[in-house]
Amino acid sequence: MARAGEAVIEIRGVGVTYRSRAGVVRALEDIHLQAHQGEFVALVGPSGCGKSTLLKVVAGLLRPTEGSVHLDGVPVSGPASHVGVVFQTPLLMAWRTVMDNILLQVEIRREDPRRFRQAAQELVDLVGITGFEGYYPHHLSGGMQQRAALCRALIHDPELLLMDEPFGALDALTREQMNLELQRIWMEKKKTVLFITHSIPEAVFLADQVIVMSPRPGRIIHRMPIPLARPRTLENMGTPEFARLAEEVRGRLKASGALD
Repeated sequence: MARAGEAVIEIRGVGVTYRSRAGVVRALEDIHLQAHQGEFVALVGPSGCGKSTLLKVVAGLLRPTEGSVHLDGVPVSGPASHVGVVFQTPLLMAWRTVMDNILLQVEIRREDPRRFRQAAQELVDLVGITGFEGYYPHHLSGGMQQRAALCRALIHDPELLLMDEPFGALDALTREQMNLELQRIWMEKKKTVLFITHSIPEAVFLADQVIVMSPRPGRIIHRMPIPLARPRTLENMGTPEFARLAEEVRGRLKASGALD
């Protein structure tokens, strides 16, 4: 585990090229990025710029064509045990209850689920779905399903949490509520988070640092620290400072050709 102030994620010159039916596709080019212990880093960029590809590289699910990724100073050569991943959709098993879906993570790791039941219950309480432990996914709203998916990602107490646009499919009101909940959980758990989003306000609201990416091939074109005090509230979104930060991100995207 990295100590305070040390880099949990270090991405060094990563590029990804792959072949498709249309030919060779250059997805990422010369990516350099660090995320430090307890830092919340948001990646924002246009569709197809390689954000999800980069997350897969960090997660050890995809090998880069060039460059390398180090987690806690160790080169990534495959999925790491101290990483949790939350995808765009909850990916809950329809035939398993909420509690059993959460414990699936430890079963896959060949641990005894009974040892983690108390930790799972504490996470359920933390994310606000107490009372739904025995329900099946089709009984839950989209927001509740994503809360269960977050519990599953946290059950093994990972140091690093990778989130691939986890709230993109939710309605606007639920998405705002989940932003507040994620901030609260992050402040309590102090995980390092790499968060992908298409939403500029969401990136500014959640992050300590917003990374702006160009259209494909994805490159980092701007790094912007977010100096807003925490905890942040929805009322912060209406302030001149929030508007200024969001407009700066928007301007960088427009200058790159991502916005017309």
